[in-house]
Amino acid sequence: MSPTAFITGASQGIGKATALLFAKNGYDLIITARTKDRLESVAEEIRSLDRQALAITTDTSDRSAIEALINLGLERFSQIDVLVNNAGVCMSAPMAKTTIEDWERMINVNLWGYIYTINALLPHFLARKQGNIINVGSFGGKVPLPKMTAYCTTKHAIVGLTETLRLELEPQGIHVSGVHPSVTNTDFLERAVFKDSDPQQMKQMMSSPLSSQPEDVAKAILDAVKHPQAEIIVGSAKVPAFLNRLFPGITQGMLKLATKADLG
Repeated sequence: MSPTAFITGASQGIGKATALLFAKNGYDLIITARTKDRLESVAEEIRSLDRQALAITTDTSDRSAIEALINLGLERFSQIDVLVNNAGVCMSAPMAKTTIEDWERMINVNLWGYIYTINALLPHFLARKQGNIINVGSFGGKVPLPKMTAYCTTKHAIVGLTETLRLELEPQGIHVSGVHPSVTNTDFLERAVFKDSDPQQMKQMMSSPLSSQPEDVAKAILDAVKHPQAEIIVGSAKVPAFLNRLFPGITQGMLKLATKADLG
């Protein structure tokens, strides 16, 4: 029986690249996202690689929908071996311009969406005494980013969720890893909200030579499954994440200066 992976946010960017890479490595796929046409297109690419694909449009912040999807996946494939939590939204805004509705949207997708999938799949993993949970976070969960308070809050929460869950589950044969991309050249900004920054400037950053590609992150996710490890930081954020861990005062001081310069 072929292994099966369940990937959220799989219609584009990192999720799509990960689904296709897993298919090339012999996995059948359960994929979900909110854009039906794009999701079905990814499913067709998976099938063209002679792998099976179950593609269901779902909002990951809808707990009952996620539970129903996982049940469908288990009925179809009998087992799920890997969970890749990837669906997320981004927002750039200072705290003063972040509404409660903004906070709710960020937390519902970026945090509750991960919790719902883990909670729904955990009994299956525990019964089998095996499984892999890969939580795709962000360098925004390792380094504080000015004007991205809500986003960084959710990504720091993902780091805490991942690290504590690893301690709890690894003795039971379930591996938990965090993969934290740097700035990545994807269509992620299509759904992003900008309240105090220039979207074009962000797009230029994402297409710069220092930005990672979705395939880079997909390789890191597959590597975290093949060779279980606590976390992988992908791309140019390795240095600031390292410095922030060892010298937080210096790193955060530099970020403050950058913020003041941006404000003029």
